[in-house]
Amino acid sequence: MTTDELRNCRDAVPFQPFTIHMADGRTFRVQHRDFMLISPTGRTIIVYTSGDIHSVLDTMLMTELSVEAVPAASAIT
Repeated sequence: MTTDELRNCRDAVPFQPFTIHMADGRTFRVQHRDFMLISPTGRTIIVYTSGDIHSVLDTMLMTELSVEAVPAASAIT
């Protein structure tokens, strides 16, 4: 996983929630761009999952990013 891929997901307009998959099988859902921080070196990130609960993740152990589909806007008739 590259830091650029993480930044692209975080900075997408409109933002789409995404899930980070780790090599050990754990997953971390990023619900909003403000819930993820990337370290200056890009080696670690912090993901806030609920309130002040957070996880510090090593980008070298990330295997996949799954981006959720944005629901289609309902047509007004």
